[in-house]
Amino acid sequence: MESRSLGDMLRRSARIYGDKPAVLVPVKGEFAPISYSAYLETVRRYAGVFLELGVRRGDRVAILSENAPEWAMADWACQSLGVVFLGIYPTLPPDQVEYIVKDSGATLLVAGSAELAKKFQGLPDHKVVLLKGNEQALNEMALAGTPKISEADWNKEIDATGPEDVATIIYTSGTTGIPKGALMPHRAFIHVAETVRNDGRLGIGEKDTFYCFLPMSHVYERVAGQFMPLGVGATIAYAKSLAAIAGDLIKVKPTIMLCVPRFLESFRDKVLDSVAKASPLKQKLFNLALAQGVKKAQGHFAPFAMITDKLVMSKIRERTGGRMFAFVSGGAALAPAVAEFYMALGLNVLQGYGLTETSGGSVINRPDNNKYWTVGEPLGTEVKIAEDGEILLRGPGLMLGYYNLPEETAAAIDHEGWFRTGDIGEFEGKNLKITDRKKDLLVLGNGKNIAPQPIENKLKSSEFISEAVVLGDGMEYCIALIIPRADHVRQHLHLDESVRLCDSSEAKALIKSEVDKVNKTLASFELVKKHALIEDAFTVESGELTPTLKVKRKVVKEKYADIIRTLGR
Repeated sequence: MESRSLGDMLRRSARIYGDKPAVLVPVKGEFAPISYSAYLETVRRYAGVFLELGVRRGDRVAILSENAPEWAMADWACQSLGVVFLGIYPTLPPDQVEYIVKDSGATLLVAGSAELAKKFQGLPDHKVVLLKGNEQALNEMALAGTPKISEADWNKEIDATGPEDVATIIYTSGTTGIPKGALMPHRAFIHVAETVRNDGRLGIGEKDTFYCFLPMSHVYERVAGQFMPLGVGATIAYAKSLAAIAGDLIKVKPTIMLCVPRFLESFRDKVLDSVAKASPLKQKLFNLALAQGVKKAQGHFAPFAMITDKLVMSKIRERTGGRMFAFVSGGAALAPAVAEFYMALGLNVLQGYGLTETSGGSVINRPDNNKYWTVGEPLGTEVKIAEDGEILLRGPGLMLGYYNLPEETAAAIDHEGWFRTGDIGEFEGKNLKITDRKKDLLVLGNGKNIAPQPIENKLKSSEFISEAVVLGDGMEYCIALIIPRADHVRQHLHLDESVRLCDSSEAKALIKSEVDKVNKTLASFELVKKHALIEDAFTVESGELTPTLKVKRKVVKEKYADIIRTLGR
């Protein structure tokens, strides 16, 4: 029987899995297991502290914190009490933090550190408590003494929460304007967990260990990396830090890792960089292993694949812990060349698709039908393509609406319950293929419509290009702003660190040759006729990226308006 609420789902998992490790918590360089039974008891302790702090059913609690096991415990505690728990990205500036707190109506604020608590200074009327670190912190109060709510009373609170009650308000990244708060019911997240549990083709369940390092404030990690794993009886291991990922993987030996394409690209680059420094013989052996691995994965004749896999690829796989079943990639488009690299390694990369408003997990590739250039097959969600090519989604994972924004809600969800994603796509058999963002489509001065994302992805597949933004609205041709991959360009051209790449004639010539290669693969009206190099990388702090590392095209256009005008002449 399907759970009525997230608290009910955790309680059920604790009854079924008992002494099995629910989480692996980093402690003094090692990972300490906490069983499902002990985890449930800790969540009850947290729930008692929230009640003692005056939080009641229907209230809103906001957390501003880096990832931590305690983050999830506080989340589960609020879910068990019918309290709306919302995560705020710790990278957001104070004004955006204040906007979300005020808009959501949060009354209790939880800060991951004293430094992060400073971002709440503009909210003097709100009560602020630290997540951990001193006697008055949430975690320390929870673990001190006896639980502040009896098991019987707590079970009554869990039973009082229904599937349509609001579990959280998740604010959209804001690539197109002010963030909107998506009201997400318990039903939506339970649906994702139950659908994954029952999907035999995915094969995800109690045997799996998930490795958590993506931001827990984002729908992707929170649903697919926190709620869902404990709903299906898996184990979650928490990263010590981003810098510790390489060592963590060896110790934890995870089977599932949620990631974004940038992570996969970074790992690939490190492997390729180490190969470039190896002897000519080792380079030849690696290139042979790569070619044979791709051929084998694609079902072609690869007579040396078994040998090269044992000599080369198996050693690289060990860097992921040796048990990795799949990297699940989401949040942005995955370049085919990156997917093929992992196929050659003998590692699954399952690209998926979903939005904040649809609980993140709507579509995913299956291991037995992994068309890595698509985002896969629907996962318990109805999908259809509108007449204008827009992807529409409908199902139990859908939000209730945007908080206090009835007009925006009506514009996003039609009278038949279809959510307008804003993405353009098409079906390739059963698999959904994303071709572009509806709002990102460029209309040239001659009326031609251009989808910039495929062009950008081709440019970024170059080892010398880190980021590319293709523009062209109202212009006679497409232009591009390009951020070089500085370390690769400098190494290739033997340039000193003091040389500004955007002023270097050698760097300009190298990037132009890469653009020319891409242009040979494009239609005549898609050609990138002019481009400019940008010296500084896009970052969240400087405003060009959302917290989920998507490019804010509007900000880029405003920031580089003078360069864009020059290129468009």
